Amino acid sequence: MDTLSIISFIGFTLLVAFIAWYATRKTDEKSADGYYLGGRSLGYITIAGSLLLTNLSAEQIVGLNGQSFAQGVLVMAWETLAAISMIVTAIYLLPKYMRSGITTIPEFIQERFDAQTKSILSLLFLVAFGIVLLPTILYSGSLAFSTMFDLPEVLGVSQSTVIWICVWSIGIIGSIYAIFGGLKAVAVSDLVNAIGLLIGGLLIPVFGLMLIGDGNVSNGLSTLWEANPEKFNAKGDIDSFIPFGTIFTGMMIAQMYYWGTNQSILQRVFGAKSLKEGQKGMILAGFVKFLIPIIVVLPGIIAWHVFGNDLDNADQAYPALVRKVLPGAFLGFFAAVLFGAVLSSFNSLLNSSSTLFGVDLYRQYFDKNASELKMVKAGKIFGLLLAIISMTISPFIANAPDGLFSYIQESLGSLSVPILAVVTVGIITKNVPAIGAKIVLTVGVLMYLISQFVLSPHFVDAALAEAASNGITDVKELGIIKAKAYPHFLHIMGILFVINVGFMLLMGKLYPNKNVYTPKITEQIDITPWKYAKVVGIIITILVLSTYLIF
Repeated sequence: MDTLSIISFIGFTLLVAFIAWYATRKTDEKSADGYYLGGRSLGYITIAGSLLLTNLSAEQIVGLNGQSFAQGVLVMAWETLAAISMIVTAIYLLPKYMRSGITTIPEFIQERFDAQTKSILSLLFLVAFGIVLLPTILYSGSLAFSTMFDLPEVLGVSQSTVIWICVWSIGIIGSIYAIFGGLKAVAVSDLVNAIGLLIGGLLIPVFGLMLIGDGNVSNGLSTLWEANPEKFNAKGDIDSFIPFGTIFTGMMIAQMYYWGTNQSILQRVFGAKSLKEGQKGMILAGFVKFLIPIIVVLPGIIAWHVFGNDLDNADQAYPALVRKVLPGAFLGFFAAVLFGAVLSSFNSLLNSSSTLFGVDLYRQYFDKNASELKMVKAGKIFGLLLAIISMTISPFIANAPDGLFSYIQESLGSLSVPILAVVTVGIITKNVPAIGAKIVLTVGVLMYLISQFVLSPHFVDAALAEAASNGITDVKELGIIKAKAYPHFLHIMGILFVINVGFMLLMGKLYPNKNVYTPKITEQIDITPWKYAKVVGIIITILVLSTYLIF
């Protein structure tokens, strides 16, 4: 990067920090509502920006473009179908959550079941956030940043040293935002970074299409479509990353878990001024999410057209395209935007981890009579310790075997199925007992892990061994044999979700609650719903479904 790039990088990063400070200088960070929920003062635009940046990280930008480089537009399902789950959450789940005035999802689970069930759920979230997601976000973001801008050569140090520098830089700045600024600082910085990411992210496909079309975007798109028709098939085959059938099973389970029960996502909406603002924020984010494939899928297909098989692996597609098409004047700005995206994912999870510990665990197990100020302080200390642990672990991920990230993502599926099952049953029924939820939250996790890491390898290895004995060596044929040997992990998620929900409903019949659950209604915020929520939601859903008719 030249001097202009460095100046624009530092300038944009400092601008975000100043705006976050200015917007939060009057928020009371000493109260639980002030620190954890931004004083319940967030507007719908801020909520939408924060939701998008919490979800969109460097790992996703580089990873999804890598997948589209390899298999085409079919991977857009992770983005477009998210819009439908966000609509469902906004219209049906948010009114139920927000009318009770909760701060965390485990808090809702305590109201519906009991304190022990809440503690189990909080621990599952903290394991997912602290041990897996935080170190992975730091490492993957640092790796993408280092590769995209060739930092080892720029700084004159080794790749491993650059990773350490990036991890601790992102971690320290993210910790300052999340721990000392609270949710409102996180949300405001997310909004500014979201605007920057949308602008910067759109520049890559625009310049890429101009490269293909000799300076004309329209010609570039026509050339891309005509030259690579196989990349524009949204219906995945059985051996693809996302077989078409999984859209109707585990894909929606994964989406509903993430957007409908994930604490780091919903905490942004719980900080809304009112239910109407929360619904508008999530629906607006859902509409933008429908358009996000332009940033996280299209560049990968452009990279395939430009580079073909010249790259060592698919994950190099996006960084290579950025280096090739982005003018030098924009490089520093895009570096700052990418930095902000990684920072956002990190500080959002860290803020949610502090919330889960302070609100759900500290008062129950450490100090039952703790004041709000003491609870907030405890959450900050826990967040700081978690940040240090994650920053220490993160660089060592470089020494892990190949495929670690897909291994981690599949592992996290073990949490999404039982958590969504418990929340769903908790909302739609009143007589299912707490013991049913506790069994699902523990045994449900083990069932998924046994399926994916014991049964799946056994059946796949047996099928491939039989194929080898029959002299089958064709890569495509072996891929189909492997896919047929054991159900795709998304199908497994769908199957286990049905089993978990069925088990809890059975427990409700055999051992019904003696004290029938009665939802409470808060007076903290206005819980009047947005009158256009369903109409706008239906329009966005139709737009999403239309993409499968086009491709």
